[in-house]
Amino acid sequence: MSLFDVLNIVRRRGWIVVVAAALTAVSAFVFSRLLTPIYQSTVLISVRPSRPDLGTTETAQRFLRNYVAELRTTTYAQKVIDVLGLDTTTDELLSNAIIDSDDSRFTIQIDIRNPNGDLANDIARVWAEEFRNQREIEKTRVRREDQITANILDAPRYSLYRPQTTINVLAGGILGALVGGLIIFVLEYLEANIVRSRQDLERGLGLAVLSSVPTLEAGKRK
Repeated sequence: MSLFDVLNIVRRRGWIVVVAAALTAVSAFVFSRLLTPIYQSTVLISVRPSRPDLGTTETAQRFLRNYVAELRTTTYAQKVIDVLGLDTTTDELLSNAIIDSDDSRFTIQIDIRNPNGDLANDIARVWAEEFRNQREIEKTRVRREDQITANILDAPRYSLYRPQTTINVLAGGILGALVGGLIIFVLEYLEANIVRSRQDLERGLGLAVLSSVPTLEAGKRK
């Protein structure tokens, strides 16, 4: 297929791609607006050993994973529910909490997702405070050089987690354009197999047409 043929197809059927892309983009926009917004609040906890030597540092790194497992328990979830007076279950609260650690920075990150951004901030804050309080209690039971301190680096802040309207609209437009292109391909394929003229027959068979039988209407006109 030559460049001229491609340009001719675009001129004749390009509107199909435009319409399909517009329809899917608008549908994605409407769908995003109908979804209930979910916000995510994030808080970072710094976990520091009292002594900056290699042995204590390695111990703190191993403890990070244990601390993450501790934070993911129903015990902590219930503490948060009790402090804030939440009308929810521990399992539901845990399902909306993402807790992980970064060994290279000695930090634990708590992400809380909730339809209410301010409430998400409160849940993340209380969760981090309960962890910090537990570490303060443990510090009274060990020697000073073996203590591990937990500090909340900054106040929790929330941002929109979903829907991402702009991304959804762009993805919908791209998908619609692809569907439109597929429709054009199918139409062109079907049209290429329809013989409308002597030239189409010669091109399809690769042979020259020597003669043709006139149609009934042509005979009547003669």
